[in-house]
Amino acid sequence: MSLLRVSNLKKYFAVKRSAGEILMRVPQKFVKAVDGVSFEINEGETFGLVGESGSGKTTTGRLVLRLIEPTEGTIEFDGVDITRLSNNEMRSFRRKMQVIFQDPMAALNPYMKIGDAVKHGLEIHNIGKSEQERRNMVLEMLEKVNLQPEIYSRYPHELSGGQRQRVVIARALILKPKFVVADEALAMLDVSVRSQLLKLLLDLKKEMNLTFLFITHDLATTKYICNKIGVMYLGKFVEIGTYNHIYKSPMHPYTKALISAIPEPDPDIMSSKKRFIPEGEVPNPINPPKGCRFHPRCPFSMSICGSVEPELVKMEDGRIIACHLYKSN
Repeated sequence: MSLLRVSNLKKYFAVKRSAGEILMRVPQKFVKAVDGVSFEINEGETFGLVGESGSGKTTTGRLVLRLIEPTEGTIEFDGVDITRLSNNEMRSFRRKMQVIFQDPMAALNPYMKIGDAVKHGLEIHNIGKSEQERRNMVLEMLEKVNLQPEIYSRYPHELSGGQRQRVVIARALILKPKFVVADEALAMLDVSVRSQLLKLLLDLKKEMNLTFLFITHDLATTKYICNKIGVMYLGKFVEIGTYNHIYKSPMHPYTKALISAIPEPDPDIMSSKKRFIPEGEVPNPINPPKGCRFHPRCPFSMSICGSVEPELVKMEDGRIIACHLYKSN
């Protein structure tokens, strides 16, 4: 059963115009950060969102949580279209939808003790009958993320990066949400700490029956946590599939390029690995190319690619792909 269903989601950011441009009535331009994405996440699944910086991953995550308002499209959570809800009506959904941010130092108030930061959500939603009960709930959650009780009275600057990220995870999960957006949650950590926290997220996902939208530029990480993976390029999906689809038999040229860039631990394998490096730079999202947005960098580009935008179609193996090289089943 789908917990989250996103349909034709768009977010256009207006580009600031100078006074002269306004007087000359220069048409308003927009950055098309997210431009018509659709996907579903079933309860208990982890959906990986991957792509280069600027592809629209983080904006999609913020839209899904309604931290920013969509330009167009619908977001159904637990059967309710939350895009139609007022801020007051959204309040009950905030408990069910939480986020783990990339930078824990920026996400935590430097003047607030760790215990108070984790407890803040309980106070907002009036959870717990007393201050002592809330304190006990926080201590229990800190234990779940493998932090000692004395952390409760410390400040963020007194902790290591890994400890701060565990605090951010504890703060997100203290409300016992159904759905969590992990936005590059492991990106700023050392490799050894990253593996520990990845295991922690997997354990907590199983224990608390969580559903994740896992946003990352590190494709290798999605191998261990994601049921499905969506590859984004310039605000659109180019391919959606399972781990085997994306890693073992990628079809879209852009997906192939991303997979070919993943380093291998064996130098012999790495040296023999076929690399596919796209030509040129990522186009300007204010004025994306007509047709397929990847066609100016694609070595397999055909004449149709520059004029007709490919639709997402379902293939025989179940994956979804937007490319003129392939036909639907």
